[in-house]
Amino acid sequence: MTTTLISAADLAARLDTPDVRVFDVRHDLTNHAAGRQAYDAGHIPGARYLDHETELAAAKTGKNGRHPLPDRAQFGALMAAHGVTPSTLVVAYDASGGMYAAHLWWMLRWLGHDQVAVLDGGWQAWTAAGLPVSHDAAPAVQPGKPVEPGAPLAGTVDAQTVLANIAQPAFTVIDARAANRYRGEVEPMDPVAGHIPGALNRPNGENLQPDGRFKSADALRAEFGALLAGRDPASIVHQCGSGITACHNLLSMEIAGLSGSRLYPGSWSEWCSDPARPVAKGE
Repeated sequence: MTTTLISAADLAARLDTPDVRVFDVRHDLTNHAAGRQAYDAGHIPGARYLDHETELAAAKTGKNGRHPLPDRAQFGALMAAHGVTPSTLVVAYDASGGMYAAHLWWMLRWLGHDQVAVLDGGWQAWTAAGLPVSHDAAPAVQPGKPVEPGAPLAGTVDAQTVLANIAQPAFTVIDARAANRYRGEVEPMDPVAGHIPGALNRPNGENLQPDGRFKSADALRAEFGALLAGRDPASIVHQCGSGITACHNLLSMEIAGLSGSRLYPGSWSEWCSDPARPVAKGE
């Protein structure tokens, strides 16, 4: 059963399989039209586009982060409308090292769907292999049986739980943002710079090899093991700017065999929206 990564060659061999759905989730946080434009300019044959702003996030209130999770039932209905059933293998890809694809991977596990994989190396790996590119609209599909939210395979915590954890630590937060954002030296996306007090830092880009593919399970296990320093993976909560790149670390820990950690979906963008919540800077 594929639950983490799939290679371009393996996906190409399965493209004509009836119960496979490929989703293109290319995106740009500073140009929300870029993903759809990239899809229209060429995509994996049969791939269906999903927008991280309008389809994979709920309405923003200014206090719930930049990418609040949608209602699970509505997300399940969206997947069903694209022909996804409980037995469907869902493959997600992007052109950003897997950060957006990992988010869809995590969301499906949050829905209770375990047949989901990220295309290792993404769009770049597909085109570098000389595999077919389509400019056609996604074909019509028979809607799937309603994908009812099942027991989540991925857990979450909210801001109040993270706040309470500062005074009485029961878990460790790992921040997936770049080191200079974590330290509070720069903040290009949110109005406040810094990090959640007590959080560790693992920039999600460190999960990749120079060619954009994920590091081996052994390498990821060694690196996360050093960061965890004996902590149980189940005692880890991941966050980032808005809950997207944190899923890259969640996926990487899954690849490494370190399962069981959770996500703080609101992440820094939600955390810093309330000036009463504490902010740390530096290492």
